[in-house]
Amino acid sequence: MDIIIDCEQEDDGRWLAEVEQLPGVLAYGSSPNEAMTKAQVLALRVLADKLEHGEANPVAINISIPVAA
Repeated sequence: MDIIIDCEQEDDGRWLAEVEQLPGVLAYGSSPNEAMTKAQVLALRVLADKLEHGEANPVAINISIPVAA
């Protein structure tokens, strides 16, 4: 599974990071790094929960985080 974290700045100045492969996994931060870190933590928690409850099979995981501008 490839997990790609997309990050963009909102109109109010906050940063939003989202994992498209996992619906509902998004996080806000005051910087791109903070938002992407929070999204990565949440994505790993969601995957762990799915594995723990038998909703997913174990697979290799690759996480790609773009370099913030």
